[in-house]
Amino acid sequence: MADMKVRDVVMIGAGPSALAAGVYTTREDIDTVLYEKGVVGGMAAITDKVDNYPGFPDGVEGMKLASLFQSQAERFGAQIELGEVSEIRDDGDYKTISVDGQEVRAKAVLIATGSDYKKTGVPGEAEYFGRGVHYCATCDGAFYRDRKLVVIGGGNSAVQETIFLTRFASHIDLVVRSTLKASEVLQKELQKYVEIGHVTVHLGTSPVEMVSTDGKISSVRVSDNGVEKSIETDGVFVFVGLLPNTGFLKESSIELDEYGLIKTDSKLATSMKGVFASGDVRSGATLQIASAVGEGASAALSIREYLDGLKHHLGDTESPQAT
Repeated sequence: MADMKVRDVVMIGAGPSALAAGVYTTREDIDTVLYEKGVVGGMAAITDKVDNYPGFPDGVEGMKLASLFQSQAERFGAQIELGEVSEIRDDGDYKTISVDGQEVRAKAVLIATGSDYKKTGVPGEAEYFGRGVHYCATCDGAFYRDRKLVVIGGGNSAVQETIFLTRFASHIDLVVRSTLKASEVLQKELQKYVEIGHVTVHLGTSPVEMVSTDGKISSVRVSDNGVEKSIETDGVFVFVGLLPNTGFLKESSIELDEYGLIKTDSKLATSMKGVFASGDVRSGATLQIASAVGEGASAALSIREYLDGLKHHLGDTESPQAT
C-alpha cells in the first residue's frame, strides 16, 4: 500500500456532473480520474433529445451533449476509465476505493453516480429484461418498428419516451397507475397522438404481469381500476422513476437520506471527510442536467479548497492554484 500511487481526486461516475467537475479540477492541474461502470454521459447520453439545456435553442441529442462534455473534460486532462466501484474506505488523509476488486488511493473523492431505472417488480419483468422488457427508448425503440408497444409510467420520462417511440411503433398503450404527472407541455404533445389513435392512455391502471408466449413478450396483464385485463404487445418499456446508485455505500459511514440519496452540506461535502457528492445522487438535487453540471463545478471548487487544506496539513507548500 505504501508505494501505491495516490490520485488527487477520484470521481465515481462519468455523467454530466462528474464531467463538469473534471473540467474544473484538471484546468487547475489537479490529477483527476473518473470511473464509470456504464455509459459515459450517464442518463443524459441515453436521452433522445435534451430541450432545456442552455446554449442549445433547438435542443440537442443526449448522446451528442454527453460526447461534448467528455471531449472537453479529456482536453484538459481528465482520465476516464471503465470500472465499477464497490467500496470507499476512510484511511484518514487518504481514501481507498475498490474498483473492480483493485484498490485505488485518493486524497479526495467525488461521488456523482446518478440514478438507475426503477423496476415495477411484477412477474416477467426481470426474466425478460432485454428480451421484450426495456428501460431505454433511444437504445431499443428501433427494434419495434411497426409493432405494438406498452409503456408503463405517467411522469415526464414516460410521456417523453412514449412520444419518441411513436416514430417506430404502430400503436402504443400507455399504462398509468393513477393520473398523468407529466408537465403540461408534454401532455399537450401527447394528446396529439391520442387524437389520431396512435396512443391509448389507460389511467388508474397498474401492471400485474408481463406475459410471454414462445419465449417472447406477448401481452401485459393489468389491473384497470380493479378489473384485470390483458393488453397485447410486442414489447414493454418501463419508465416509473429512478433509484440512486448508492448501493455500494451501504456499509460505509457516508450518510444517506430515507430515499438512499447522499446527504451533503452547503459545500457538497458528505459525512466522510474528503468525500463530496453532486448531481442526481445527492439529496436535494433537482434532477436536471443543468443543475447537475453546476453542482459539479461547485464540488470541484470545494475539492480544490479541501486539497489546499490537506497539503497545508501534510506540510506540503505546493498547492493547486486557480487559473
